[in-house]
Amino acid sequence: MSETVPAKKKASLPADAQLDRLVHDPAPEILIAVAADLRLTEDLALALLNRRDLPPEALPELNRNAAVAKLPKVQLALVAHPRTPRHVSVPLMRGLHTFELKQIALQPAVAADVKRAAEEVLIGRLTSLSSGERLSLAKQGSGRVAAALLTDKEERIVQAALLNPQMTEMYIVKALKGETGTERLAPAVAHHTKWFHRTEVKAALLGNRNTPFARTVQIAADLPLHALKDVLRNARLAPNVSKYLREVLAKRAGRIG
Repeated sequence: MSETVPAKKKASLPADAQLDRLVHDPAPEILIAVAADLRLTEDLALALLNRRDLPPEALPELNRNAAVAKLPKVQLALVAHPRTPRHVSVPLMRGLHTFELKQIALQPAVAADVKRAAEEVLIGRLTSLSSGERLSLAKQGSGRVAAALLTDKEERIVQAALLNPQMTEMYIVKALKGETGTERLAPAVAHHTKWFHRTEVKAALLGNRNTPFARTVQIAADLPLHALKDVLRNARLAPNVSKYLREVLAKRAGRIG
């Protein structure tokens, strides 16, 4: 019969411990004990969290430390720390403000899955955010968050999202191929100096019912035949657009033949 191994006792610090010195200690067990110490202040907790070599075991201890766990700056630093376990960081995100989540999603040092979780929380909040908050996210949020605002009800927010430095062709094409919410997006992209000239964007515009017909005519003349055939095969086109594209395809195919 195997013996039960006793649980390892967590180190505790003496009453006269100088926490302001110990937060810089190299020993992992000391740092874990400091993280759990109820004498910890906000400044000392942040000093700990500034250490990228902080042992992973210290981060849940900080999250459980009643002296600092509820402080907004500590919560933000915990979420942003590259060693914070996901089961700690993700629940904390729900209590963060919009601009803090935006900051998390844009920080290079934050793990990709944590960034994505921050984006998901932000996207889930969009319908409850003010126009000004959505405009700020459209301008300065991550590409994925800005992409969620491409179908916003306000023209200025759609335009801001298109100008977001993180915006990509892939996000725009995906939005244009969506079934709803492109009443403002398709005309905006169709007249956009940067995005209109991309081949994949043109194809997506051609298959979108909200694209101005004058732009449809221009795109049909520019796209290669295989792209026109693909749009006719896969897109839900208005009858007049479908008829026009078939005529263009027949004429161009005849010229080539």
